[in-house]
Amino acid sequence: MPVLHKVGTGKSKQATNVNTQPKAPVAKGAKAAGKKKDEEEATDTAEGEEWMPGKTLVKPPDQLDLTEEELKEEITRVLTANNPNAPQNVVRYGFKEGCYKPIVFVDQMAIHFEIEGNLVHKESDEGRRLMAEQVIREDGAGDEKLENLAKAGKKERKLTNQFNFNERASQTLNNPPRDISCQTEPPPRANFSATANQWEIYDFYVEELKRREKSKEKQEGQFLNKEEDKSKKKMIQAETQSDDISLLAHAAKIIERMVNQNIFDEVAQDFMYFEDASDEFRGEKGTLLPLWKFQYDKTKGLCVTALCWNHKYNDLFAVGLGSYEFNQEERGMLLFYTLKNSSYPEFVFNTASGVMCVDIHEQLSYLVAVGLHDGCVAVYNLKKKSDQPIYNSIACSGKHRGAVMQVKWQKDDLDSNHNFFSVSADGRVVSWTLVKHELVFTDIIKLPAMEKVPDDFKDVIATAGTSLDFHKQKDHHFLAGTEAGKIYKGSKHYSSKFLETYDAHFMTVSRVRWNPFHPNVFISCSWDWMVKIWDHTIKSPIFTFELKTSVTDVAWAPYSSTVFAAVTTDGKVHVFDLSVNKYEALCQQKVVSKKTRLLHIEFNPVHPIIIVGDDRGHVISLKLSPNLRKKPKEKKGQELPKGPEVEIAKMEQLLSSLR
Repeated sequence: MPVLHKVGTGKSKQATNVNTQPKAPVAKGAKAAGKKKDEEEATDTAEGEEWMPGKTLVKPPDQLDLTEEELKEEITRVLTANNPNAPQNVVRYGFKEGCYKPIVFVDQMAIHFEIEGNLVHKESDEGRRLMAEQVIREDGAGDEKLENLAKAGKKERKLTNQFNFNERASQTLNNPPRDISCQTEPPPRANFSATANQWEIYDFYVEELKRREKSKEKQEGQFLNKEEDKSKKKMIQAETQSDDISLLAHAAKIIERMVNQNIFDEVAQDFMYFEDASDEFRGEKGTLLPLWKFQYDKTKGLCVTALCWNHKYNDLFAVGLGSYEFNQEERGMLLFYTLKNSSYPEFVFNTASGVMCVDIHEQLSYLVAVGLHDGCVAVYNLKKKSDQPIYNSIACSGKHRGAVMQVKWQKDDLDSNHNFFSVSADGRVVSWTLVKHELVFTDIIKLPAMEKVPDDFKDVIATAGTSLDFHKQKDHHFLAGTEAGKIYKGSKHYSSKFLETYDAHFMTVSRVRWNPFHPNVFISCSWDWMVKIWDHTIKSPIFTFELKTSVTDVAWAPYSSTVFAAVTTDGKVHVFDLSVNKYEALCQQKVVSKKTRLLHIEFNPVHPIIIVGDDRGHVISLKLSPNLRKKPKEKKGQELPKGPEVEIAKMEQLLSSLR
């Protein structure tokens, strides 16, 4: 477009402004004043234009020549808020899709000017202070004026509470106590004396029983009618029907097991036939294959406190349920599960106090000894359908004063009476003998008090026993673990003192067990993260393993003298084989969730599986991979020796290398 400039002193015509708004009427006086003002301005501009330089039209060389129509054409331009300098090809890496994706929305804001203001609200405290200082500077009125302005500017603060409470108190009169007494006549008294022997007492009871039977018959004969006869017939029919249902109980149990085995057919196949072939590529390491999980709805809030396999029926095991929180005494349960039916227990026994330990008799597999939280020991008979134990200790029969932490069956005594031993939190090691219909106790020995306890209180404050185990060959020798971390070796024949004391751990000994093969070796674990293997002839441990968290239980494998497993509170199972690796575990596997703690572990006496119990009342069965039960390879034409002598020699070879 050409740029217009004024040439010489010529006057340029001003463009007419088009105003669409209607003109307002103007008074005549205002019009005359405006006309006079315009004439004066015209004379001023005429005088000033004489000395201004001339203006010429300057046309750029690249300007287009447009016609009048093209000049009059209106071109519409739309202003947008888009920033032309904003990038349009921004991409971001999407982790969900795994590739770079373009960003559709780009920030279009462009800041041209920014400044922080220093304005203060005049009704604020700072604003009032500044205004007061300004007034003082202007007027110089002094401190009095400043105080008056500050008082005038301040507003009364509202109370934080919207209500005004009046506190009032009154005291009522207590009625004076009154004594009311009365006197009654004493009952009549009579003196009677006679001598009676056993026969007279017996004859009297017989006559009394006959008299009662005759009176019952008379009452039944008087009030017997047809309706009662009908009700009796219904009762007899109901009893016969219940007898018929009881005849089907055995068949129903078999069908239930068949249904469960069909549902968990894959687990049953893994239990029987699966062998992890990947062990060939792991070297020495092994794994645990989860099998069945045993849980019962009514055990909510209870934790597994004991596990024990039945030595006669290898698929049956007992589970003790209670609590290790000794502040509150809770109910308990004794359950028996079988591998043939994981959905429901075979036997259920409810106890008034929590179950702390369980042991099944090796020969008489139907006898089960149980230690309870309230200090009682009980014996259950699985052949009887009753929920109550056949033997139970009471206060007069030597009941413990603390929770019973371990029970162990022993061989029958010289009179062929069954007996078992127990250790409790009261520090007593007690022998219990089953004589006719009662439990007869014998105190074997009491655990010595800790050294920190004063001499005056050593008889009162006892060291709590936590674990007990008897020697497999010399059954009169036993080991007792304590809460103080010490292990005592004692004998049933010496009740005055212990044979040996081992400073094993500096925290509670959670389990101590003799080796099932070697007569000199035993193992212990504690809450101090340690698992230690001992030779009972030496006071220092042979092997020490740190598992980096509290160890709650440890168990020897029944098939090898060098294999053992331990469970920890972080939910892991650790399996060791000293003949393969003396320094670390062959398997460390987490088998439960994060917040669940494992408390107990037991090896099956025949099958290559273990069971572990947690603090939620659940029991999980796991199968050992081939590397965890490795046996030496047989050479062609040679049979490897088998038996306990081989296992004893294997452990003895380990001990000789360390001595």
